[in-house]
Amino acid sequence: MSLPLIIAIDGPVASGKSAVGKRLAERLGYLFFDTGLMYRALTYLALRSGIAVTDAAALAAFAERTEIDLRPPAPDERDGRDATVLAAGEDITAGLRSSEVEANVSPVAAVPAVRAVLTAAMRRVGLRGHVVMVGRDVGTAIVPEADAKIFLTASAETRAQRRYAEVSARGEDRSYADILANLAERDRIDSSRQTAPLRAADDAAQIDTTGLALDAVVDLLARHVGATPA
Repeated sequence: MSLPLIIAIDGPVASGKSAVGKRLAERLGYLFFDTGLMYRALTYLALRSGIAVTDAAALAAFAERTEIDLRPPAPDERDGRDATVLAAGEDITAGLRSSEVEANVSPVAAVPAVRAVLTAAMRRVGLRGHVVMVGRDVGTAIVPEADAKIFLTASAETRAQRRYAEVSARGEDRSYADILANLAERDRIDSSRQTAPLRAADDAAQIDTTGLALDAVVDLLARHVGATPA
């Protein structure tokens, strides 16, 4: 069986999409594309420019005139990044995981005009093929023609623990309770937005990662797409 050219992995925040998608892409020799980076980039740039995340019209206009690009990390970029994010040639990757960006990215991503601009950019990347794309609406809105679609889930507590471990490793001072509350709010926004709400595609395989080790999930997905588990 030939491998699918486009693999779409969707799911709520901290469901394991990025970690699993990156490992799967490495195993297949595919491009790893975390679509959330584009929304984080626009959020970071809008906040830096003083644009209110509640001003949909201003955000839409800003998205239209903002050039965001992604490229693989250079050999000397050893900060754990999965990709380098550029805005008009400026490397903005380091600012995309801040608590301020995390608290504001869902409202920005919920603006229909913003999603339209960034979805078109993401789609161009995905249709090149040999790509593992992860996000909230890859299989439903960005590349619905993807020949392999997966929807990952996990309990809210498991997801909060994962995110808490990530931010602690980066030296950020955030409590587990704060992260759990933030995840609940982001789930509410992502699932209730009018444009491309978070949901599993009708033809997606749904996998609950609660209690599963990373390697086990990657092996499960590898078998699903027709690759040999490690």
